[in-house]
Amino acid sequence: MKIAVDARGINWYRGTGIGTYTEKILEFMIKNHRENFYNIYWSGNKYEAFRQKNTKIIMSSRRQHRFFEQFYFPENLKRETIDIYHIPQNGIDISENISCKKVVTIHDLIPYVLPETVGKGYLKKFLRQMPNIINLADGIITVSNHSKNDILKFFPIDKEKIFVTPLAADDKYKPLEKDKCRYNIKTKYNINNPFILYIGGFSPRKNVSSLIAAFSKIHKNLDRNYDLIIVGSNKDDLDVLKNLSMDLNIKDNVKFTGFVEEEMLPVFYNACDIFIYPSLYEGFGLPPLESMSCGTPVITSNTSSIPEVVGDGGILINPFDTKSLMYSIEALLNDESIREALSFKALKQASKFSWEKTSENTIKAYKKILDM
Repeated sequence: MKIAVDARGINWYRGTGIGTYTEKILEFMIKNHRENFYNIYWSGNKYEAFRQKNTKIIMSSRRQHRFFEQFYFPENLKRETIDIYHIPQNGIDISENISCKKVVTIHDLIPYVLPETVGKGYLKKFLRQMPNIINLADGIITVSNHSKNDILKFFPIDKEKIFVTPLAADDKYKPLEKDKCRYNIKTKYNINNPFILYIGGFSPRKNVSSLIAAFSKIHKNLDRNYDLIIVGSNKDDLDVLKNLSMDLNIKDNVKFTGFVEEEMLPVFYNACDIFIYPSLYEGFGLPPLESMSCGTPVITSNTSSIPEVVGDGGILINPFDTKSLMYSIEALLNDESIREALSFKALKQASKFSWEKTSENTIKAYKKILDM
């Protein structure tokens, strides 16, 4: 097959789920399917690892992105006689002038399901373009059965057109020596107490306020003096959450790290006693899987796609019920035997996911779409 991939998102969305997804599927497809040739549309630097005998890097400008999307890419696809073109970042701004087969990865339909949690500009653009994206795509890849069902709920299309390829945690997420990780965290971030961990964004959809509220009610009932460590970039509702911790008189036990380098995330997962992810909605939910891959016990939501990912490898709670979250935290932190049992289950569940499997399923989807 001659495959073209819009890989601009690797740099544009580096450190996010879409950026990681694009990078990993491309990396493993190139490595494991050398019989194919890959036209890679790129923006920015750091493309050296993708320059192989079976690839061609085509540079583009972010400033002039509409020219490339609407004119240059369609012409290049035709000139290079590409069989199938993959747009991994939801298909926004897809051209109607593409002559080859088109596959779009739709990660979730959050603007349809929880529109109040999405910025007005992106919401308007997503709602305006998605019906046309669905119509133009010859095949749709999505990352969970829940997201597939959401697509079918909002768009009456043939379900055979949709392919589910679950995401995976990177290889760096694995069990590490806990004492070394804790020492590293202590010296670099001045975190001295044992801690509960949250890693992720701060939009209302992430429901971090419920975590802070639950922690405020039970932290004095715990066997040890625990901190709640909240890792994430300084944006969205961060200031609201900081004010909440002050209003609840727990600011000394709730610490916000700000942005943390990606290589430090496995250290945080291994250093904490439990990881909590109370999100109201996810297309997949990568942080719980990353935590489980480190063997860290997880408490997370029983909503959307998360149960598919976590299975019996974590404790699933109703994210709208703060008491359920409170009781789960208290029970888990006050019983080491439960944490040890959950750690074993977490590693077993996490082993079901790999980027190699994701890339293999992507290649299979391409072949089926070409035969449609």
